[in-house]
Parts: sequence; C-alpha cells; structure tokens
Amino acid sequence: MIVYSSTKTEFMADRDIATTVENSFVKEVGYRPAPAQIGAFRNSLPYMRTVMEIPEIPGDVGIAIEYKIPATSKRIDFLITGKNKDKKSVLVLVELKQWGEAGITDMDGVVTTFVGGNIREVEHPSYQVWSYATLLEDYNSNVQEKQININPCAYLHNFPDSGNNAINNKFYKYYLDKAPVFFRSDCEKLQGFIKKFVKYGDKKEGLYLIENGRIRPSKALADNLASMLKDKKKEFTLIDDQKIVYETALKLARESTEKNKNVLIVEGGPGTGKSVVAINLLSELIKEENESNNSCYVTKNSAPRRVFQVKLTGTFAQSRISSLFRSSDSFFDVEPNTFDTLIVDEAHRLTKQSGYMGNLGENQIKELISASKFCVFFIDEDQRVTFKDIGKKSEIIEWANSLGVNIHTLELASQFRCNGSDGYLSWLDNILQIKTTANETLDGLNYDFKVIDNPGLVHQEIIEKNSLNKKSRMVAGYCWKWISKNNPELKDIIIDNYSATWNLAAHGQAFIIHPDSVNEVGCIHTCQGLELDYVGVIIGPDLIVRDSIMITDATKRATTDRSLRGLGVLRRNNPKEADQIAEMVIKNTYRTLMTRGMKGCYVYSTDPETQEYFRNHLNIIRDNNSRYSNISDGTSLNIDK
Repeated sequence: MIVYSSTKTEFMADRDIATTVENSFVKEVGYRPAPAQIGAFRNSLPYMRTVMEIPEIPGDVGIAIEYKIPATSKRIDFLITGKNKDKKSVLVLVELKQWGEAGITDMDGVVTTFVGGNIREVEHPSYQVWSYATLLEDYNSNVQEKQININPCAYLHNFPDSGNNAINNKFYKYYLDKAPVFFRSDCEKLQGFIKKFVKYGDKKEGLYLIENGRIRPSKALADNLASMLKDKKKEFTLIDDQKIVYETALKLARESTEKNKNVLIVEGGPGTGKSVVAINLLSELIKEENESNNSCYVTKNSAPRRVFQVKLTGTFAQSRISSLFRSSDSFFDVEPNTFDTLIVDEAHRLTKQSGYMGNLGENQIKELISASKFCVFFIDEDQRVTFKDIGKKSEIIEWANSLGVNIHTLELASQFRCNGSDGYLSWLDNILQIKTTANETLDGLNYDFKVIDNPGLVHQEIIEKNSLNKKSRMVAGYCWKWISKNNPELKDIIIDNYSATWNLAAHGQAFIIHPDSVNEVGCIHTCQGLELDYVGVIIGPDLIVRDSIMITDATKRATTDRSLRGLGVLRRNNPKEADQIAEMVIKNTYRTLMTRGMKGCYVYSTDPETQEYFRNHLNIIRDNNSRYSNISDGTSLNIDK
C-alpha cells in the first residue's frame, strides 16, 4: 500500500506537500497519523524537495511516500522509481531521520538515540533501510522477475556533520556499505547517489510493479536456507514421530486453500524436537516448486528466532534469512490469507494483543489463523511463563471453530534426545508440585541432577561442562534487577560472594549460543524454546518451600521483568485468580529453566529450606556400591550415571 504517489513534477509543484500526504494517509489507512508522524512529514519532506529539485533527476520519475511493504508493518519513508542507463527499472529507497545525535552500542545493527521522550536502542538507519530493500528483493515477484535494481540509503538531515560519529562508526561498516548514510551537509552527495542510478523517468511504472507484485520468497532465499540446513544435517535431522508430524503438515499445507483452511496443533514437551520440525517445514515449503510457498516461522519470543538465524548462518550479524523469521506481534494488520503457511513455534507464548504496550490487534491466535490458509501451532501448555500468555490448545480450537477452519491434532512424544526421559519431566512436575505423578525419585534415570550449596560452584561446574562442546549455560529466575544494562560495570546478581551479570546486553537474544555467554546468566526470555546439554539453575526467592509446601511469591520478581505485568490490577478484582496465575507462571518458569539441559541440571536455591527440600527429594540411598554420594563438604549431591 502506498499512502502518497506522484511524479517528481507533481511532488515539486505541491507547496504544502506535508498536508497532502497527511490527508492521503487518512484516505488510504483510515485514521489520522499520530502527531509525531505528522511532525515527521512537516520536518523531513521539505529536505527531500531540496534534494529532488536538480534537473538531472527527470520530472517523470515516480515518487512514493509511506510505502507499506505487503505482509509487514514496515513503511518506506521515500521511494524513487526510474530507469538506469540501460533502461532497466530501478528503485532508490530513502530512510528519513530527524535525529540530531546517536550513540554506539555493542549490538549488531543497533544504535541509541532520543526518541519518544527517552534514549532508546533502535535500528541503525543503514540496517533499517537495507532490511526493507531485502524484503522487496526476497518477497516481491515483480522485483525478482523484472530484475529491478534496489538502492537503499538513509538521510539524517538534522545530524550535524558527516565526520567521525556514532552513525558511521566502523562497527556498522557492513550495513553502511550496503546502504550509505547522508547527513545535514550532504545534500549534494545524496543527489549524486540518486543520479548515479536514476537516468530516466518511468512515469511511475516502478510503483505499479512493486504495488502489484505477488508475495513469495525468492528462489535464492529458498536455496540459501536449504543449503544451510544441509550443512547442519546432524542437528536438524528428523527422527521418529517428528517425521510423521512433518509429513502430515506438508500434506495439509498442499491441500489448504482460502476455502479449505486448516489448523494443525502439535503438542510436545521439552526436547521433543518441535523446533527441528518447524525449521524443516519452513525450508521445504518455500522451495520454488511448491505452489504454496509464502511461508514463515513465527514466535512470540525473539530468542528462538535469533538463535536459529545464527545457527543456520554461522554469524551473529543480521542476514537475509531473518525475513523468514517473524514475531507474532506482526500480524494484527495483515490481510486475510496473505500467507500460505504460518509455522508457529512456542505457541503457548502467544498473547491476546500485540505491541510493546499490548494494545494492538484483537487476538494473536485469531490473527495468525486469519492471515494464513494453513497454520501449524507447536505447543507445550506447561511452558506458559508470563501473565499474558494465552497459548492453550482449547483457545486455538475455539478460534479455529469460530473461523470455520478444519482442526487437526498430533503429539510429539516427550522424550529427550540425549540422556533424559519422560521420567525426569514427571519427577520435576512432582517436586515442583505442579501435578502429582508416580515419579517421586530419580532412581534409575540416566540423568545428571545435582543440588549444589553455592552458586559459584554451580557456575564452575557449568563452565567445565561447557568446555566439552560449548552447550552449557547458567540461568536464573528473574529475581534480580537488570542494572548492568545502563552500567556494564555493575553486577546484577549478587549472592554472598558470588556475583554475575544478566545476559541481555551485548549477546542479546543469541545469549544461549554466544561463545562468551557461559560467563553470564540467562533468564527465561533468552533460553525458552532452546536446548543445552547442561544447565545450571539459580532458584530465587520467588519460589520457596515451607513445611514441604511449595510457595510462590510474585513480589520477589525483579521490577525490570514484565512477566507478571498486569497482575496487580487482576488481584484487586479477583485475588484468587491472580494468585493462581502467578503460581502457574512462576512454577512453569522454573520447570522450563530446569528442562533446558538434555543431559543434566545443577540447582541452587537462595533459600536454605528450599535447598534442603530438593536435596531430600533426591531420595539418597546409600548402598555398598555407594551409588549415591553426598560430598563431605556439603556443597553438592550428585546422582552418578
């Protein structure tokens, strides 16, 4: 959708272009733009008038303002269409920023600047406009078939100079090379950039082509993902019932149409390979020979998306395949049946509404089903870990029925692919008092579980295990504020002589696979949906035991954690329900943390009575062979393999 389109001649003739664009926005979108957006029109468009006024840019080039990339919420600020010297169609994308200052971060493609009343971490302008260009190249059939050349750039018309600053720092060179940035004094340089690619006008032909191109992943994108999976064959090979789910999903994807829509619900516990099936499905469905190939992988939590991108590409820098991995927040304004297939991993984490403030859209389950002809939900209800998680099988079925969609269900057996088994999960449910099971001990299970009386020793054990194959990490309940975000010199978690920082700064959502992150501590938000060999878990004061009863205390959660945001309002109206939800969230959080390790889990609780509770439930049995040993200094209890 294009909010405003014209030729250069028409654009230059309009003396109040900001008002024209504002009125066109209302007409096309259906509501008036926010004051900040109106301010952007009035502040930025006059600068583009100055850029475009040179005669070397033909009067019949096409101009689009606020072009919304189909199937996304992304908008291109300013777009120029024309022909190059060989009379081939070209596009020039210009990302407009009013920024006057910015700061460097240690995160890929991210800077800081003052927006919305605060200093915030935002996308680097070069990364932002480059990502828009790749979306057009990878998903617009006309761009692919007509071989339209796309040239992105950014114009920071208020930024003081083009000298050595945060924006053009060498840390961002990868994106600057793909999409140069022009500053306040660079009007002539930007004109030169446009003239380099646009030699002739096209009477808005390019606008017509991109507006009417069919949405589909490019062959290059599909081949790229398939090649990456082939290189990672061992990690992404399907086994046992994973193959059944995969083939069933493929069959339903091929049969689904706008008039024959389907939903597949796949239940599976930790380690059952839900994500392995999901990634294989994505690769197969976007192959060019498949007619239904407009597909993508969706999660609410960004950690699985980021980790799979890194695992497949082998780099922590953003890549083109990132467009195949989307947030569940991005479907509230998508037209019905835009996608052939949506593969929804970690569906238990879906929320009612989208956006940072949780005020966009109606219901994510409804929106995902509506946006696709076929939607597969991978779900484990015991991993709902925030107040707003609504992902339940019954909720999916209810929405599917209301939308007239066929419903199918399958299950992946809850069996760890390494040393664990269903027995460990059942024992964990029992010990956390989530539900009563017959597994009261770990006797007979080939799973390495330790209770260690010092968090430093837990971390030491994890570092030693990590030296084997880089697949062990420390995690903790979110009971300590994230103070190192603004001051990396500070420690977030301090327990007696032990101190550590949360992982959420430099390593971000790829914490769990970053080689240096073993020295940090992860939380539920950066490890859910992902697997390790060994995990060390610090249980905070939000989960304690008194007289053998497991007690949860939501007030012990850090104020920087949003998992229980909104609980206070519910408690005033319905305290019993609020307490039940808080208990479910806290217990599920620790269950999820304690099931990240496929081979072993080492636990420390900040509460002595809780520590003793876990120790006692290991059911120490001393026999002549000393199968179970209680280390003399009291620091650990180990179940030997």
